Amino acid sequence: MKKTYKIATIPGDGTGPEVTREAVKVLHAIAPKYDFGIDLHEYDIGGDRYLKKGEILPDSVVEELRGYDSILLGAIGHPDVKPGILEKGILLRLRFELDQYINLRPVKLFPGVETPLKDKGPEHIDYVVIRENSGDVYCGAGGFTMKGTPHETAVQTGIYTRYQVDRCLKYAYEYTRKRAKRNTLALCGKTNVLTYMYDLWERAFHEMGKAQYPEIQRDYYHVDATCMWMVKSPEWFDVIVTGNMFGDIITDLAAITQGGMGIAAGGNINPEGVSMFEPIGGSAPKYTGKGVINPLAAICSAQMMLDHLGETEAASKIEAAVMEITGKKLKSLSAGKMGYSTSEVGDLVCSLVS
Repeated sequence: MKKTYKIATIPGDGTGPEVTREAVKVLHAIAPKYDFGIDLHEYDIGGDRYLKKGEILPDSVVEELRGYDSILLGAIGHPDVKPGILEKGILLRLRFELDQYINLRPVKLFPGVETPLKDKGPEHIDYVVIRENSGDVYCGAGGFTMKGTPHETAVQTGIYTRYQVDRCLKYAYEYTRKRAKRNTLALCGKTNVLTYMYDLWERAFHEMGKAQYPEIQRDYYHVDATCMWMVKSPEWFDVIVTGNMFGDIITDLAAITQGGMGIAAGGNINPEGVSMFEPIGGSAPKYTGKGVINPLAAICSAQMMLDHLGETEAASKIEAAVMEITGKKLKSLSAGKMGYSTSEVGDLVCSLVS
């Protein structure tokens, strides 16, 4: 009896429904070939629901999502909703409540995709950033005193427990071992200034590596140096592990080196629970309904989801199809400049995987 995966989709805002539609199309095209089923359920969570009903993410929906094998997200962000409301109320809440403590970001330059890095090609840009996703300044510890006065003070505290650090490092070491490319894991931190938080990270990093993963080479880079080397010598990197704030920053830098937000995909991972996969780019409301937005990042998100679910051959087939399309078909990854419509790009992928 074939395996059927129960998948929740949250198309979200702006062009999110358009790119999600193409990702779903690809899932339905490839599933019969690899003898698994896809049982999809869509949720209307996003800016439109908030504006109409005044609710962001009902508790009942969070509980329902716990029962799925995975979540596929389109985009969150509405021009008529103040920034931060939807992001905190949907993205951060799901990450925290579903304990998606790993943010997984492959950084891979596909054939035919332009990078702003001089003399760099696909052979130079192929690494992974593992960002701890549950702690740091994102945990909400802080506040104001004397707000609105000349003496106003704002405090936002970064917090990490050894438990949070250890479970992230374990995932990173295991991922590096499984990836089996260069067997090198680099810790990105700031031990010369953040002498408490990243002292903890560095001690835990070396203790775990020496005791449990002696075959994996350990490197360390300050975050500012990491940014420089990501531009100058991206081929140095295999897997990078870092905290929440630094991970948030360096993955956006990484995305532009691999061709921009139109190709970058990521996963919010709970290795023991429900994970959520999404394109890195925003909702791009100015392109909504025009059929010109690039769906490849969403399709790559679906590819990552299948790989996480154990359908590695199907995932590899989708990635190969995307690489063929970027190398031989698309004129550009930019909206309106691809040479194909949104749905036609989805059709191209389907034709190569079905």
